[in-house]
Amino acid sequence: MAEVDERNVNYYLTTPTVESVPLSKLAGFTVFLKLENLQPPGSFKIRGISHFCKKAVNERGCKRLICASGGNAGMAAAYAAQQLKTPCTIVLPESTPEFIAHKLRDYGAEVVVKGKVFDHANQYALELAKQPGCEYVRPFDLPDVWEGHESVIYECESQLKPVRPDVVITCVGGGGLLNGILQGMRSIGWDDIPVVAMETIGADCFNKSIEAGELITLPDITSVAKSLGALTVSSRTFDNYKIQKPPILSAVVPDRGGVNACLNFADDHRYLVEPACGATLAAIYSNVIQRLQEEGKLGSVSNALVIVCGGSSVTLELLQKWKNDFNL
Repeated sequence: MAEVDERNVNYYLTTPTVESVPLSKLAGFTVFLKLENLQPPGSFKIRGISHFCKKAVNERGCKRLICASGGNAGMAAAYAAQQLKTPCTIVLPESTPEFIAHKLRDYGAEVVVKGKVFDHANQYALELAKQPGCEYVRPFDLPDVWEGHESVIYECESQLKPVRPDVVITCVGGGGLLNGILQGMRSIGWDDIPVVAMETIGADCFNKSIEAGELITLPDITSVAKSLGALTVSSRTFDNYKIQKPPILSAVVPDRGGVNACLNFADDHRYLVEPACGATLAAIYSNVIQRLQEEGKLGSVSNALVIVCGGSSVTLELLQKWKNDFNL
């Protein structure tokens, strides 16, 4: 039997792109869902992070992967390390829910709890990564990660043919997914298709930067959509906005809209997703697309592609809590 070349193995799934009847009926145009919530670690993050981890291990001889994240990046790093048969350390702040630590250990990761907040955990992870043979896994601001995320668009193009969407809808936190989507769209000739980049109030560093005309750092993340919780969007994302190939439309919804979208999506499709993903879905559930059209920022739409980014930090208990918090 021929030996498998690990450099050519992908550790993410080719996820389906499906038409959503409930969302299409609500929107008045056809809505296609790219179901990244079906990835083994729960989100799109495995695409870019596994791409980086493969290069680190197979090309640079990395012996241990280090990541500070109690969310989707940590899950993706732990899963990728498991597939690569490489030790992995995930550093968590004390505030991380215990179920996250259990999930990470299930993937074989060493879990270290350090400090009260993420910044403390991250500083410790950076120090660990200075040890010989170690590499630090950055969650979004890295060209290898963007390159890995491009694959989501290549799959969508193949799965949708001959349909070409009139708009692509996603969310933006630090900008890793958005950068990959834009790079992929340019590669396949979709650079004239507008992209709606969704955020929640309190995690809207991209929108605030656009308003200011320069990169803005938020003082804190006050949104429940913690997976959008970058204080500053990557400079590449801001540059992509200025280039406008593809055109980018920034839109913001309140937490209530993001959580409401999570609840409606669970009813419509029997999937649980995080509020960060709810922000994306709120483009349909909260009529953001129609508002952009009314404002003259977006043309006619017959087909929309929605990137359902997923999220592993969600439970029925949390969803019920958010429902109660926002009186939904």
